[in-house]
Formats: sequence, structure tokens, C-alpha cells
Amino acid sequence: MIRVLMVDDSPLMCRILGQMLESDPGIRVWGTAGSGEEALALLQKGRPDVVTMDIHMGGMDGFETTRRIMESERPLPVVIVSSCWDPLEVEKTFDAMAAGAVAILPKPANIAEEGGEYEQEFLRTIRAASEARVGRLRKKFPDPGAPLPAAGKGRVKIVAAGASTGGPQALAAFLSGLPAGFHRPVLVVQHMAPGFTRGLADWLGKITPLRVKIGTQGEPLSGGTVYIAPEGTHMVLNRSGDSLRFSDGPPLHMVRPSVSMLFRSVAEVYGRDSAALLFSGMGADGAEELKQLRNLGAATFAQDRESSVVWGMPGEAVRLEGAEHVGPPSVLAAILSGMAAGSSNRAETTDNGERR
Repeated sequence: MIRVLMVDDSPLMCRILGQMLESDPGIRVWGTAGSGEEALALLQKGRPDVVTMDIHMGGMDGFETTRRIMESERPLPVVIVSSCWDPLEVEKTFDAMAAGAVAILPKPANIAEEGGEYEQEFLRTIRAASEARVGRLRKKFPDPGAPLPAAGKGRVKIVAAGASTGGPQALAAFLSGLPAGFHRPVLVVQHMAPGFTRGLADWLGKITPLRVKIGTQGEPLSGGTVYIAPEGTHMVLNRSGDSLRFSDGPPLHMVRPSVSMLFRSVAEVYGRDSAALLFSGMGADGAEELKQLRNLGAATFAQDRESSVVWGMPGEAVRLEGAEHVGPPSVLAAILSGMAAGSSNRAETTDNGERR
């Protein structure tokens, strides 16, 4: 039985979400709190399995409450339920992700029209969160520390990365570990609730020396830029590999954008001259394609179990022997930086996106 503490200052929202939770025989509402202070008091008396967290509340907001939960001796999986139309709330939402929240969902806007679909996604997220590995909040991302494997390759011309649950934290640690002089385009597929991808790009742009943006149709690729796949569309490369294309084809692994679609495109165009990474997330999106990329001679990476919120996607890649390097995101960033720096042709794309 998954026990859920709901934290929201709206009795109506608590009632709506509570009814969804109770519709699943494997989930029950453990308690409700109308403020961050009340939630922390309840957690002194018992321990649920998952916490759902509103961001904007009177008194202690959801970000501060999440931070305190994750800094406690017994941190818990926190799912943020936030208003994606409010820029200030979105900013606080990603602050909460940095503090350790494992997933984001928008607040249901129209239950009459989207109730069934929203309820399925809400329950799926709660079940995934209940299985998440969460650790006590650290003030900084871990230092690589240990000696790094020899770089060796030095021919990386493009980087592709995929992530899902727990991915924003992993991407933040990885991208902040890349140097300002990292002259490769980085393509990212992050499974994200609708309405939050722009907020993710803005948030990541504040913590990495690279430029971060949402990819657009036909956009030329530039080194030192991170392109995040927009919501609801697959992101791939054009045939020459110097610009982006998007497809509204069927979902793959029940998601669109799909990491598998991105990795297939990178394999077809760049093959051994690419690097690909799989970060925290449930399911297997991208795992088989990472193995295919490794077979082609590409540099392949997977986040390790210890640092992953959900070791599904990277774990499956490791099981398939698709990852040449396995470790926490900051270590993977250091290894990849060494590979790129070892290239005989440092910048494979010019500022206007032309391949050299």
C-alpha cells in the first residue's frame, strides 16, 4: 500500500487529488496538510511513502518545505503539483527539483474534460515516486574526485542525452559540469509534464555555462548550445546532421518526444562520431539504441544506480551492456569533456551551424 501525504492550501484541490488517489486500491491518502508548517509537523509523527506538494501556499511555500524534507534525516519522494501558467511558480518548482523533488505535474485545469487522462498520469507518477531512490539533500553536486578513465576517443562531434523521472537534477549536474569551452551541440530529450519544458530550459540556462534553448524546426546546430526537445514532438537530425527536424509520429515507449527516436537519428547520421547518455528515468526509452550506438563505436554513458532517482532507463542500458561508462552525472561530464578536448578538430560546428 502506497501512503500519500497531500500538501495544498486548497481544500478543493485536496479533494480532487484525494479522490484520484483513493480510486487506486494500492494507494491511500495518509494525510493532508494546508501549509508547509503543518506538513513538517505531520512528518514528525509518521512517515508516508510519497508527498504531493503545492508550491504557492501561505507561510512556508512548497520549495522551502521540499528543501526541509530533503535535508531531514529521513528524506521522502516529493511530487510537485504546480501551476505551469505562473512564471514565478514554475521558477519555484524547478528550485524544488534542485532540492530533490522527483517529479512535476501540472494542476488539473478541467477535470470534466481531462480527468481520466490526468488521473492515469497522476497515479502513474505516484507509483513511480514510491519506488524512487532519494538521498539527503547536498549543498553541491558531488565532485568527481576519483581518477577518470582515459578519454581515448577525441572524435565526438555531437552529444545526445535522454532522461525522465529524476532527469532534471541529473541534467543540471551534468550540464553544470561541462566547461564554457565545450564546442559541441548537445541534444536533450527530457520526459516532462506539459507546460514545464520552457521552465526547464530557463532553469538549466542559469546553472550551466552553455546556452540552453528549446529546439526549433530547421534550426542550424551550433557548438556550445543545448537543444531541448519541445513538448509533444520527436526531435531528430536532418540528413546532413547540421540542423533539427521534428516529427509528430506515433509515441515510442508511450512517450513523445522519445529518446529512442533521437538516438536512432544520431546513430544514422553521426555513428561512431557521437556521444550518448541516459540519465535517471523509469522504463527503457533509449536503452536498446544506446547499445546500438556503442556497437557503432560511439561513446556511451549511463547514470549509476546510486545517483539515480529511478534506475530504469540507465539500468536497462547497463543490463544490455550499452554503456561504456557508468557513474554520477558530474563524473560523466568530466569524462566527456576530456574526450571532446582530445579532438584533433576542436569545434565541429561553427557559430552558424556549419559542420567542419
